[in-house]
Amino acid sequence: MRILIVLAVAATLAGCVSTNSTLLGAPQTLSAVAPASVTFYRTADQVLRPYSEVALLHASGDSLWTSEKAMFESMRKEAAKLGADAVILEPVKEPSAALKVAAAVLHVSAPRKGRALAIRTLSPK
Repeated sequence: MRILIVLAVAATLAGCVSTNSTLLGAPQTLSAVAPASVTFYRTADQVLRPYSEVALLHASGDSLWTSEKAMFESMRKEAAKLGADAVILEPVKEPSAALKVAAAVLHVSAPRKGRALAIRTLSPK
């Protein structure tokens, strides 16, 4: 029975990423978009159209139970909900190896953190 509880908790935590947003600029009323239509960029230079900044996205999850892919997908969903059609990513901050070891031994979290800028691309003038 104890093993089933541990497995259930592990399954629940797997892929558990929290993403919150901080809106930027003047309040905007943008319609949500489909998450699949949100594009990722590694740098602002890759965005070839003018854009407006919608929000800063902050994602975090335990490094033992999450992946960068899960973090990016969580950010994609949050950006889409806000009406952004693209995200400019910043590098994901991984916990140090020592923190990961300590977290495993002490059964505490070693958070992986990601930050990004949600944008709405504009039509060329």
